[in-house]
This record gives sequence, structure tokens and C-alpha cells, in this order.
Amino acid sequence: MHPLLYTKDNSGCEAVMNALEECHAKGFLWKSMGMCNDTKEQLAACLRAERYKNQGTNRNNVQGKMATIRQKWKEIDENS
Repeated sequence: MHPLLYTKDNSGCEAVMNALEECHAKGFLWKSMGMCNDTKEQLAACLRAERYKNQGTNRNNVQGKMATIRQKWKEIDENS
């Protein structure tokens, strides 16, 4: 599995990642016949959900920082 998948941000998908690794460990024929496709789709959906959750958190953090910056610029403009 790609090492960047194992980060603190994707800890909710660890069980699905392990299931995909186990499926891939069964061999080339198992993978090539599409037996791991359902697990791979579940992992993609889980990672997408985690990414959306992180985007929401980051968006809220940025909005708070931008509000602080706007307030400081407003104070600077008033004092000029």
C-alpha cells in the first residue's frame, strides 16, 4: 500500500486498507480477475469521505484566520 495512505488523517479507513492488502496478497490471478475491485471501491469511498471531512475542517480554520486578518486591517485603516 502507498505509504502516504497511512497517515493520521486516514485512520478511519485503516480496516478497509488492510482488507485490500489482504486481497492483493492472495496473488496476481486473484487481483487480475477483479476479485479486489469491491474492496478498492470501498477504500476510494472511505478516503473521499475523509478528504471531505478534512476539507471542511480546513475551510473553517481558514475562515477564522481570514476574519482575524480582516479585523486587523480594519483597525489599521481606522487608526490611519
